[in-house]
Amino acid sequence: MKRIAFFLLALNAACSSPATKSFPQGRVVDLSYPYDEQTIFWPTAEPFKLERVADGVTDKGYYYAANNFCMAEHGGTHIDAPIHFHRDGKTVDRIPLEQLMGEGVVVDVADKCANDPDYQITVADIEVWEKQHGRLPNGAIVFLRTGYGKRWPDRRSYMGTDERGPEAVAKLHFPGLAPETARWLVANRSIKAIGLDTPSIDYGQSQLFEAHRTLFERNIPAFENLANLDQLPAKGFVVVALPIKIAGGSGGPLRAIAIIPD
Repeated sequence: MKRIAFFLLALNAACSSPATKSFPQGRVVDLSYPYDEQTIFWPTAEPFKLERVADGVTDKGYYYAANNFCMAEHGGTHIDAPIHFHRDGKTVDRIPLEQLMGEGVVVDVADKCANDPDYQITVADIEVWEKQHGRLPNGAIVFLRTGYGKRWPDRRSYMGTDERGPEAVAKLHFPGLAPETARWLVANRSIKAIGLDTPSIDYGQSQLFEAHRTLFERNIPAFENLANLDQLPAKGFVVVALPIKIAGGSGGPLRAIAIIPD
């Protein structure tokens, strides 16, 4: 733990010093999916579109490439800013950078989700993790591993349906965080952010999105559609999760990484 503490101090120094010449070393795990024609979006959201503007040798003899892209805020690996479900919540550009980086933990419930697409992660699941690894660290970024990352990019398997449009929302089935667990976390633990490997913090059949609302009232952002959580240990790694800085945005694409010390 002393090594992890030193690593976190080094990360903080690296991120705060304008004269930084080094960065903490370790194995880097990419937690984000690429944006392409396979990227999964909510059934009512516009998919990712890439328009080729230029791709070739110019009349002056050099190669040049440029594109336009269009997409909804909430799709692929992305952040939900608190304003997404709370009128007074922070927009994505207002979330402090310090809140998007720090010590990470993984609560693994993949076995429980394997045969239950509507599983909701319980307080007991968190307590089991704490019995094995100690209390959730203050200021932790908590990842919930459901195992659904292995289903990407199969929309039907990952979301429960590959249909699009408003009618498809009622057919969504995937695990999420139980509302009572969200309430327990904000009342009893101090976390920076939370994320998981499904399309939403609330499970697919949710109609009230209570986990979102509970977290966002406390300005705790959520990371959704995370990749490669199976490559992370239960604790002992650092997260850096930086979204596009959309002024007034309710969310946006997220490039998230984990650094596991050597």
